[in-house]
Amino acid sequence: MLELKHLKTLKILKETGSLAEAANRLCLTHSAISHQIAELEDKTGCVLFIRKTKPIRFTLAGEKLLQLAEQVLPQIRKVEFDLAKLAQGQTGRLNIAIECHSCFQWLMPTILEFRHHFPDVEVDLSTAFNFNPLTALMRGDLDCVITSDPLEHAGIHYIPLFRYELLLALPPHHPLTEKPYIEPIDLATETLIIYPVEQSRLDIFRHFLDPAHIEPQQIRSCELTMMMVQLVMAGRGVCALPNWALTEYLTHQYVTAKPCGAKGIWSTLYAAIRLEQSDHAYLQCFIQNATETSLKLLHNVHSVTEKTKIEKIKAEKTKG
Repeated sequence: MLELKHLKTLKILKETGSLAEAANRLCLTHSAISHQIAELEDKTGCVLFIRKTKPIRFTLAGEKLLQLAEQVLPQIRKVEFDLAKLAQGQTGRLNIAIECHSCFQWLMPTILEFRHHFPDVEVDLSTAFNFNPLTALMRGDLDCVITSDPLEHAGIHYIPLFRYELLLALPPHHPLTEKPYIEPIDLATETLIIYPVEQSRLDIFRHFLDPAHIEPQQIRSCELTMMMVQLVMAGRGVCALPNWALTEYLTHQYVTAKPCGAKGIWSTLYAAIRLEQSDHAYLQCFIQNATETSLKLLHNVHSVTEKTKIEKIKAEKTKG
């Protein structure tokens, strides 16, 4: 009577708190997920949650099924990974390059979870500031690149992890904190603190300043997110960072953050891999852990629902 899809749907419904968000996570339409819930309620003879509540409140029957999902789904996933390891081997390497130090906030928990499934896979991390990571990925020196700047290369596929908003961090008493959002002209008299990468690859320039033909009064580079925020706190400049990277500093009121533009700047963080490696079980495991961990731990980030799952990569690989 019960199917795995029902348990997965209920678990995601609990995590998101709404049918609309659950539908996005599952890449389904709102009507499709409503039909699935109605089908399950018809089979069980029980109402599973109270309609028109936000977040959704589950009935006693719904809670019992949620408990089952929490027990069963991790066991099934573990067995799937175990079988994949038996089929493909349990050892290997996972060399990862990251283009933003802020990634460590969710990357470390991801790697810890990954090691539970593949303890014999050697994981190595490096920053991508001093070399071209995509070139290294193509020639096999790297296995994965975490980036928000997907550049088209034959044989490389980008798997989206999550979407986030770029915010401008300001000292708490800066005059710009009075504005609802930042306009490009506001930075013409500011020192902008950036990561040491080409300006053309930074969203604050590409999607905000360059279209308006605005240059900051001064540009200062810094490799560490923590040091960038400390410079902002000291009134030495402003910086554009992902919303999730600023959560801790905003909580303690060390800085203030404002959207860039009336609609804000939203970007997607990707895991870049070689198409030939898309079948590797431990790489699939890492990407799945990265998505789940980031959506669980990070504040105000969103899942990506376009045709981007690793199964799509396999289809593309078959066509090629």
